[in-house]
Amino acid sequence: MRAMLLCAGLSTRLGRLGAERPKPMLPVCGIPILAYGISNLVAHGIRDIVINTHHRGDVIQRELADGRRFGARIQYIQEDVILGTGGGLKHALGLLDPDGTDEPFISHNGKLIFDLDLTALMDAYRRAGDILGMMVVKRVPNAREWGAVQVVHDARGPYITNILGDGEHMFCGVHVTRPSVMARLPDGESDSIRQGYLPWLRAGERLAAYEHEHGYFAEHSTPERYLESNWALLEGTRLRNPPSMQLAGIDPTARISPSATIIEPVKIGTRATIGPGVTVGPYAVVGDGARVERSITRTVVWAGATAGPGDADPIVT
Repeated sequence: MRAMLLCAGLSTRLGRLGAERPKPMLPVCGIPILAYGISNLVAHGIRDIVINTHHRGDVIQRELADGRRFGARIQYIQEDVILGTGGGLKHALGLLDPDGTDEPFISHNGKLIFDLDLTALMDAYRRAGDILGMMVVKRVPNAREWGAVQVVHDARGPYITNILGDGEHMFCGVHVTRPSVMARLPDGESDSIRQGYLPWLRAGERLAAYEHEHGYFAEHSTPERYLESNWALLEGTRLRNPPSMQLAGIDPTARISPSATIIEPVKIGTRATIGPGVTVGPYAVVGDGARVERSITRTVVWAGATAGPGDADPIVT
């Protein structure tokens, strides 16, 4: 089984954060978002992973390399021109289906931390029979803000009758399909929903739904959502397959002044330095090798950065 992590966006809504690092590589509790997705895939036995890149793809390849340290086998495919969620998948079919066997694969948005039971998802896909694919959806009160998905049920299970119209669910950015389905998309840039699933289901084909009810879900398209995700994991939100068991706490190699005050929850990384007289927390993440020279709360300090006097930014890079 293979999976594709979609990482070829521009990260424009993140402003300067996205200029420095691609969105899937933003550190949440000191760990890149992509590492959470890879760890969950590997835990469910999915080790062959394709990642498409565009903006700052060098950061992704340098830090994740071939994926061996996660137990994965990662291949990269660069998009010099962004091809969209559908065009990106079609462009990568040679890596997703190298033997032409048309085995189903998982498409997973790279900006997510998603505690999704991928084994249960694949079991549901296989039981669904002849379908275009299976989209993971979640019931939310503000579905229209996310592009509403209309889900109904019959004897075969839940399926989708409309997208980007009426409905009480949102699409969670993960779906299962086959290479032969994505091969039907037009060449070049395309959207897997607007140029794919939506016209195909209107033509009478079946698109199944997998309703996600329990487990953490976060996407990180804005600085506010990015910060909220850090705080949720600091508070102890459980993930079944985290990339590290140390999402909160103080690394034993951190250098903390005797006159500093630490107020949990915090995450203080390896070789971080906390200066004299400062208070860190509650809700603070200090990355590996970072320095804190002023009191911080509800602040994320990236690895190697310095939170100095007069700097009140909640995200220090």
